[in-house]
Amino acid sequence: MAEENSYEQLHADIEDEYIQTKRDLKEIDVLIKQSAAEVERLAQRNAQATAQTRQLQMNYDTQPRDYIRDIYEGQIDVQQRLFTMRGQLEKLQSSQRYLERLFDFQRRFLEMGGDSDALSTENAEDGSPVVISSSEQSTIIRIIQTEESAKQSLVREMHDGPASSLSNFILQAEICQRLFDVDPDTARAELNALKAAAAGTFNDIKNFIFDLRPMMLDDLGVIPTLRRYTEAFQENNDTNASFAITGVERRLESHIEVTVFRGVQELMNNALIHGRATQIQVLLDVGGEQITAVVEDNGSGFNVDEIWNKKDIDGIGISSLRERVNLLGGTLEIQSSPGQPTKAEFFIPIEN
Repeated sequence: MAEENSYEQLHADIEDEYIQTKRDLKEIDVLIKQSAAEVERLAQRNAQATAQTRQLQMNYDTQPRDYIRDIYEGQIDVQQRLFTMRGQLEKLQSSQRYLERLFDFQRRFLEMGGDSDALSTENAEDGSPVVISSSEQSTIIRIIQTEESAKQSLVREMHDGPASSLSNFILQAEICQRLFDVDPDTARAELNALKAAAAGTFNDIKNFIFDLRPMMLDDLGVIPTLRRYTEAFQENNDTNASFAITGVERRLESHIEVTVFRGVQELMNNALIHGRATQIQVLLDVGGEQITAVVEDNGSGFNVDEIWNKKDIDGIGISSLRERVNLLGGTLEIQSSPGQPTKAEFFIPIEN
């Protein structure tokens, strides 16, 4: 009875999340259309600026220096904004694809229906029922919970970061347009501020995309990606971070590399944000039968039992990380206590 009630509650929760995901998809569709329109407008302005620059080069010696400087600064500004907005658009489109997969996953789960002991759906090949056992259902539940945690973090960062910056850009651009005829000096100052804001947002978006899914993870593998991530982590935070590897450096299956990267990423962020660590050491050992990741820090520590029972609110979270590692046949162990350094270690079996 308890399992049945638990399943019914889960079904209701997923139904609520399904409705919310549908709303999120509508909202991100609006943002994509706005961003696409802005990219198109900036592309046209960039083409005009390029043509103007070429015309200037033909009459370079006869033009005032201030005019030449304004032309080149204007073209650079447009190019930077266009590059930033294209990155923003690609980021939103990537988020849209993720939400669409999640939406489809939630829909299929809700369509399964059934009781708490076994769920039944149709076999795609012969139409016969496919029964999902209690253990498989438990796995589905854990996957959904992990996906939901990641989705909530993604949507929150999207709203607070790129979407907010886009609104500010549009507002500042409108201010500049109104000031050009009445106060050119103030308009120029606003443009400089807009340029600085665009450059800062561009760096934020690059870091956000790298944190979300670094392309080099697919191209080069988890080891070069973690090496670069550790370097960037140290550059962007007031923390001394190091990375070392033992064993045979080689490529692994994609799902293992993703889990290892996400695990180390979560543990490093946890050490910085919650442990306030100033030194973080990452060790990756690639053995013949398993890969082991160790993250040690000099932070303030925490109560491990409380962490296991705490609902994840940032990233994939410690408890969600343990679920992912367990699903791959591995384990996650954490040694810590309040006021003491933390050592987190997880391993995942691999095949030769």
